[in-house]
Order: sequence, then structure tokens, then C-alpha cells
Amino acid sequence: MRTLTKEELNVILKLHKKWFNVEENGERADLRNANLIGADLRGASLVGADLVDADLRGADLRGADLRGADLICADLRNADLFNTTGDKNRIHTIQASKYTINILDKNIVQIGCERHELVEWLSFDDATINKMDNGALEWWRVWKPMLIQYVEILKGDKDD
Repeated sequence: MRTLTKEELNVILKLHKKWFNVEENGERADLRNANLIGADLRGASLVGADLVDADLRGADLRGADLRGADLICADLRNADLFNTTGDKNRIHTIQASKYTINILDKNIVQIGCERHELVEWLSFDDATINKMDNGALEWWRVWKPMLIQYVEILKGDKDD
């Protein structure tokens, strides 16, 4: 896990903004494996940022723009995601026992380190789920109906 100082994070965010705006010396934010526990990222533009395996527990992401950000295996537990923009809609995070569920739009669902379209999740057979992780099938049998219900609620939410 990479620990960044506030100053280092600010430099990365500044260069990332230049990269996004196609300005000279811009650089895509590489925050892979970064320890961002409790980081103040309010209103940050993280469009297209690499946040694979980043630890964002308790981070303040209110108003942040995470469209196209790679959040595979990112830990968003207890992060404040109010008005956060994801791919097409807000990112919704649910801590569901063993795994964190991130709904990146109303069709893309990331459970733990597995990221698939909702239709793919729903088409996986027991053997496929079982191969994903030890205990995954038992977890899936409990949480699948709740996930389906939650996504249906999101699809009907006119504010998203």
C-alpha cells in the first residue's frame, strides 16, 4: 500500500486535471494501491483515474467526478459518496457482509474484485460464482435477491 502525503496527492490531482484538459505536462492520476483512508477528495476530478486497489475507506468524495475511473478492488467502505458522479450516475456502495458492492451505474456492478454488467452477474451459474472466491456461492445466495431489488429501485429513481 502506497501512502501519499497531502502535498503529493495535490500534485497528482493537479497533473491529472491538466491531463484531462489535454494541457502540457498533464498526467493521468495513478493512485493504484494508494492509501487514501480519510482523504479529502471533495469535488476532485478523477475522470479516468487509476484507483485499482486504492484504500478509500472513509474518504470524502462528495461531489467528486469518478466517470471512467478504474475502481477495481478499491475499498470504498464508509466513504462519503454524496453527489459523486460515476459512469452515467452516482456510485452506490453497499457493504454486504464479506464483500463491498459498488454499483457504478445502473448496469455495472462490482462485487469485491469482480466487475461485470448486471446481466452477466445474473446469468452466472453456481459453479462460476463458486470459483470467484472461497465462500462466494453462499454469499451470493443470500445477497443476490437484495442486489436485484436495490438495482430495480435505482432504475426507478428519477433523480439519478
